[in-house]
Amino acid sequence: MQDDITIRPAVADDAETIHTALKTMAVDMGAEAKFVSTVEDVRRHGFGETPAFEVLIAEAGAAFAGLCLSFPSFSTWMGEPGLYVQDLFVADAFRGRRIAERLLRATARRGRARGAHYMRLSVDVDNLRAQGLYDRLGIRHSRSEQIHMIKGADFDAFAEGEP
Repeated sequence: MQDDITIRPAVADDAETIHTALKTMAVDMGAEAKFVSTVEDVRRHGFGETPAFEVLIAEAGAAFAGLCLSFPSFSTWMGEPGLYVQDLFVADAFRGRRIAERLLRATARRGRARGAHYMRLSVDVDNLRAQGLYDRLGIRHSRSEQIHMIKGADFDAFAEGEP
């Protein structure tokens, strides 16, 4: 039954639930060793005066069913603000109820209400199920760009280095 699904903005008291969901994602992807975030990281960076991200939580009755974590983005080429979906999670017990779609649409609506004109996300290359979902929803793979990253000690050295 789909009518018992509600979507609401997360609050600081949800930090542990958010962290548990994100860790579950990492475990499911076989990337648990890469997951170093703590509950306090979620609480500190997601809530307060200048949050780095926003989370929408889906609930089925009183049970946690999933989340969508996003943050503002800006395209200099389009000249417009948008949003970036960092994490989308649906608990196994609630799969098949279109919760991921509902979370993405709710995230898009909130972003649009704040002036966003696009939504971007990345997906693990091995996550064919998610790729299929995004394709079905019209969220297409961009063949014109790749994500590059530098992190940790390499990032620190780069930031301190001279050109």
